Amino acid sequence: KLNYTQTSDTKIEGVYITDVSEVVENVMPSIVAITSKTLISSGMFGPNFFGYGSNKEQYSEGAGSGIIISKTDTELLILTNNHVVAGTSELTVKFINDKSVDATIKGASERKDVAVISIKLSSLDKDTIDSIKLATIGKSNELKVGNGVIAIGNALGYGQSVTTGVVSALNREVTIDNITTK
Repeated sequence: KLNYTQTSDTKIEGVYITDVSEVVENVMPSIVAITSKTLISSGMFGPNFFGYGSNKEQYSEGAGSGIIISKTDTELLILTNNHVVAGTSELTVKFINDKSVDATIKGASERKDVAVISIKLSSLDKDTIDSIKLATIGKSNELKVGNGVIAIGNALGYGQSVTTGVVSALNREVTIDNITTK
Protein backbone atom coordinates (compact mmCIF):
# COMPACT_ATOMS: atom_id res chain seq x y z
CA LYS A 1 0.00 0.00 0.00
CA LEU A 2 1.26 3.44 -0.87
CA ASN A 3 0.03 6.76 0.48
CA TYR A 4 0.77 9.34 -2.18
CA THR A 5 0.57 13.12 -1.99
CA GLN A 6 0.73 15.19 -5.19
CA THR A 7 2.61 18.49 -5.24
CA SER A 8 -0.69 20.38 -5.27
CA ASP A 9 -1.41 18.87 -1.85
CA THR A 10 -4.25 16.72 -3.26
CA LYS A 11 -3.99 13.53 -1.28
CA ILE A 12 -4.83 10.15 -2.82
CA GLU A 13 -5.04 7.46 -0.15
CA GLY A 14 -5.29 3.74 -0.65
CA VAL A 15 -3.42 3.65 -3.95
CA TYR A 16 -1.98 0.21 -4.62
CA ILE A 17 0.92 -0.52 -6.90
CA THR A 18 1.02 -4.11 -8.06
CA ASP A 19 4.32 -5.66 -9.03
CA VAL A 20 3.70 -8.94 -10.87
CA SER A 21 7.32 -9.44 -11.98
CA GLU A 22 7.90 -12.36 -9.59
CA VAL A 23 4.82 -14.20 -10.85
CA VAL A 24 5.76 -13.49 -14.47
CA GLU A 25 9.31 -14.71 -13.89
CA ASN A 26 7.93 -17.95 -12.42
CA VAL A 27 5.30 -18.50 -15.16
CA MET A 28 7.17 -17.39 -18.30
CA PRO A 29 9.07 -20.70 -18.75
CA SER A 30 5.64 -22.36 -19.27
CA ILE A 31 4.57 -19.96 -22.04
CA VAL A 32 5.50 -20.36 -25.72
CA ALA A 33 5.11 -18.23 -28.83
CA ILE A 34 3.47 -20.00 -31.76
CA THR A 35 3.91 -19.04 -35.41
CA SER A 36 1.72 -20.61 -38.09
CA LYS A 37 1.84 -20.61 -41.87
CA THR A 38 -1.30 -21.21 -43.89
CA LEU A 39 -1.52 -21.70 -47.66
CA ILE A 40 -3.99 -19.06 -48.84
CA SER A 41 -3.68 -19.32 -52.61
CA SER A 42 -1.63 -20.59 -55.46
CA GLY A 43 -1.36 -18.11 -58.32
CA MET A 44 -3.97 -15.51 -59.26
CA PHE A 45 -7.53 -16.75 -58.62
CA GLY A 46 -6.24 -20.25 -57.99
CA PRO A 47 -3.53 -22.38 -59.54
CA ASN A 48 -4.07 -21.24 -63.10
CA PHE A 49 -6.79 -18.79 -64.18
CA PHE A 50 -7.39 -19.16 -67.95
CA GLY A 51 -3.72 -19.87 -68.52
CA TYR A 52 -2.60 -16.97 -66.33
CA GLY A 53 -1.10 -17.14 -62.90
CA SER A 54 2.22 -18.12 -61.55
CA ASN A 55 1.31 -21.36 -59.77
CA LYS A 56 3.34 -19.89 -56.91
CA GLU A 57 2.24 -20.84 -53.42
CA GLN A 58 1.39 -17.93 -51.11
CA TYR A 59 1.28 -18.19 -47.37
CA SER A 60 -0.28 -16.16 -44.60
CA GLU A 61 1.56 -16.07 -41.29
CA GLY A 62 -0.20 -16.00 -37.94
CA ALA A 63 0.89 -15.82 -34.33
CA GLY A 64 -0.38 -16.84 -30.93
CA SER A 65 0.60 -18.20 -27.54
CA GLY A 66 0.54 -21.54 -25.83
CA ILE A 67 0.97 -23.07 -22.39
CA ILE A 68 3.11 -26.13 -21.75
CA ILE A 69 0.70 -28.50 -19.99
CA SER A 70 2.24 -31.96 -20.13
CA LYS A 71 5.32 -33.99 -20.96
CA THR A 72 5.33 -37.66 -21.91
CA ASP A 73 8.29 -39.94 -22.61
CA THR A 74 8.31 -38.79 -26.24
CA GLU A 75 6.59 -35.41 -26.53
CA LEU A 76 5.76 -32.07 -25.01
CA LEU A 77 2.07 -31.04 -25.10
CA ILE A 78 1.01 -27.41 -25.43
CA LEU A 79 -2.48 -25.94 -25.01
CA THR A 80 -3.42 -23.09 -27.36
CA ASN A 81 -6.44 -21.70 -29.20
CA ASN A 82 -7.86 -23.48 -32.23
CA HIS A 83 -7.91 -20.22 -34.20
CA VAL A 84 -4.12 -20.03 -33.80
CA VAL A 85 -3.54 -23.40 -35.49
CA ALA A 86 -6.64 -24.10 -37.65
CA GLY A 87 -5.85 -24.74 -41.30
CA THR A 88 -2.11 -24.33 -40.87
CA SER A 89 0.43 -26.14 -42.98
CA GLU A 90 3.38 -25.30 -40.69
CA LEU A 91 3.63 -24.66 -36.95
CA THR A 92 6.68 -23.37 -35.10
CA VAL A 93 7.01 -22.98 -31.34
CA LYS A 94 9.51 -20.62 -29.70
CA PHE A 95 10.50 -21.20 -26.09
CA ILE A 96 11.70 -18.81 -23.39
CA ASN A 97 15.33 -19.37 -24.47
CA ASP A 98 14.45 -18.19 -28.03
CA LYS A 99 14.90 -21.69 -29.52
CA SER A 100 12.29 -22.65 -32.12
CA VAL A 101 11.10 -26.10 -33.20
CA ASP A 102 8.37 -27.53 -35.42
CA ALA A 103 5.10 -28.71 -33.88
CA THR A 104 2.06 -30.72 -34.98
CA ILE A 105 -1.61 -30.49 -34.08
CA LYS A 106 -2.58 -33.29 -31.70
CA GLY A 107 -6.26 -32.41 -31.35
CA ALA A 108 -8.61 -29.42 -31.58
CA SER A 109 -12.14 -28.19 -30.95
CA GLU A 110 -13.39 -25.39 -33.17
CA ARG A 111 -16.50 -25.02 -31.00
CA LYS A 112 -14.49 -24.46 -27.79
CA ASP A 113 -11.59 -22.73 -29.62
CA VAL A 114 -8.97 -24.93 -27.98
CA ALA A 115 -6.21 -27.06 -29.43
CA VAL A 116 -3.33 -29.20 -28.22
CA ILE A 117 -0.12 -29.26 -30.21
CA SER A 118 2.85 -31.53 -29.69
CA ILE A 119 6.60 -31.34 -30.04
CA LYS A 120 8.89 -34.34 -30.19
CA LEU A 121 11.22 -34.30 -27.19
CA SER A 122 13.96 -35.55 -29.50
CA SER A 123 13.82 -32.18 -31.33
CA LEU A 124 14.65 -30.24 -28.15
CA ASP A 125 18.21 -29.60 -27.00
CA LYS A 126 19.27 -29.81 -23.34
CA ASP A 127 19.30 -26.01 -22.95
CA THR A 128 15.65 -25.81 -24.03
CA ILE A 129 14.55 -28.72 -21.83
CA ASP A 130 16.31 -27.15 -18.85
CA SER A 131 14.75 -23.70 -19.46
CA ILE A 132 11.08 -24.75 -19.70
CA LYS A 133 8.58 -26.04 -17.17
CA LEU A 134 5.06 -27.40 -17.02
CA ALA A 135 2.33 -24.94 -16.11
CA THR A 136 0.46 -25.31 -12.86
CA ILE A 137 -3.23 -25.23 -13.80
CA GLY A 138 -5.62 -23.58 -11.35
CA LYS A 139 -9.26 -24.37 -10.70
CA SER A 140 -11.58 -22.17 -12.72
CA ASN A 141 -14.53 -22.95 -10.42
CA GLU A 142 -12.68 -21.03 -7.66
CA LEU A 143 -12.44 -17.87 -9.78
CA LYS A 144 -14.41 -14.87 -8.48
CA VAL A 145 -15.48 -11.58 -10.01
CA GLY A 146 -12.92 -9.03 -8.88
CA ASN A 147 -9.94 -11.42 -8.83
CA GLY A 148 -6.79 -10.01 -10.33
CA VAL A 149 -5.46 -11.78 -13.42
CA ILE A 150 -2.24 -11.67 -15.41
CA ALA A 151 -2.25 -12.31 -19.16
CA ILE A 152 1.02 -13.45 -20.72
CA GLY A 153 1.18 -14.07 -24.43
CA ASN A 154 2.59 -13.43 -27.86
CA ALA A 155 0.60 -10.29 -28.68
CA LEU A 156 0.45 -9.64 -32.44
CA GLY A 157 3.48 -11.87 -32.91
CA TYR A 158 5.86 -9.36 -31.30
CA GLY A 159 7.06 -11.80 -28.65
CA GLN A 160 6.08 -12.35 -25.07
CA SER A 161 4.09 -9.58 -23.40
CA VAL A 162 2.39 -9.14 -20.04
CA THR A 163 -0.68 -7.25 -18.88
CA THR A 164 -2.89 -7.32 -15.80
CA GLY A 165 -6.60 -6.98 -15.28
CA VAL A 166 -9.60 -7.91 -13.19
CA VAL A 167 -12.18 -10.66 -13.72
CA SER A 168 -15.27 -8.67 -14.67
CA ALA A 169 -17.82 -11.47 -15.15
CA LEU A 170 -18.26 -15.24 -15.00
CA ASN A 171 -20.40 -17.83 -16.80
CA ARG A 172 -21.43 -15.64 -19.71
CA GLU A 173 -22.61 -17.11 -23.00
CA VAL A 174 -20.76 -15.87 -26.06
CA THR A 175 -22.03 -16.42 -29.62
CA ILE A 176 -19.65 -16.11 -32.55
CA ASP A 177 -20.51 -17.36 -36.04
CA ASN A 178 -23.69 -19.01 -34.68
CA ILE A 179 -21.68 -21.05 -32.15
CA THR A 180 -22.58 -20.42 -28.51
CA THR A 181 -20.08 -21.20 -25.77
CA LYS A 182 -20.51 -20.79 -22.04
